Amino acid sequence: MRSSGPLPGNPWPHDMVITVEDDLQPLFDLLWIREAWNLSPVGVDLPPLLAEDSGRAQAKTEPSDVSTTWSDAWPSLWEKCVHHASLIRDSAIFEQLKETKNGSRERAELLQTIVGPSWRDEFGGEAFTEEYESWNLVRFEVQARRQRRSLAEEPERMSLDALISAWRAGLTKIVTIPCLGSYTHRIGEHTLLMTEETRNDPNRYAAALDQFR
Repeated sequence: MRSSGPLPGNPWPHDMVITVEDDLQPLFDLLWIREAWNLSPVGVDLPPLLAEDSGRAQAKTEPSDVSTTWSDAWPSLWEKCVHHASLIRDSAIFEQLKETKNGSRERAELLQTIVGPSWRDEFGGEAFTEEYESWNLVRFEVQARRQRRSLAEEPERMSLDALISAWRAGLTKIVTIPCLGSYTHRIGEHTLLMTEETRNDPNRYAAALDQFR
């Protein structure tokens, strides 16, 4: 949100716009699959485990050829999905979408640009069990509770000084993942990736924002 000019008494800069992406399903799918299927991907600085451990509690324990293939592919697909999450969307693409015909190749390509890569595109729906649907429902309920927070309780308001400094350094988007502990990375030129735990703790959030320089 922005206004055309400064508002008296409002500490939020009138021209500061920050997008918070806290429900990116492609990232959530990868995180859930890693634990639900007991995958062991190998890579540099992969994200921590999910904060909610229902996937681990019901994980498939026996390795198979399929799970080995999935483990090998996981880091690369994670990197692709994170890269897409870092991109700043051009609103013009939605206008272009309106001008395309249903079922056309052009429309499909534009939709793919908006949605980005996903596990289903690579491997179909085999990995998604009934437990996945239950986990998604819990996530939806958590998100609904957070939407009932007052404006003053929003993390960005509670860590406003640090947010303003990061914005002045180029930050325009924050992407969160529902993982344990602290895990903050600058992805792309204008985006920070962090855990929900970090964003919901004013001190940790301010420290994370200070990394954007």
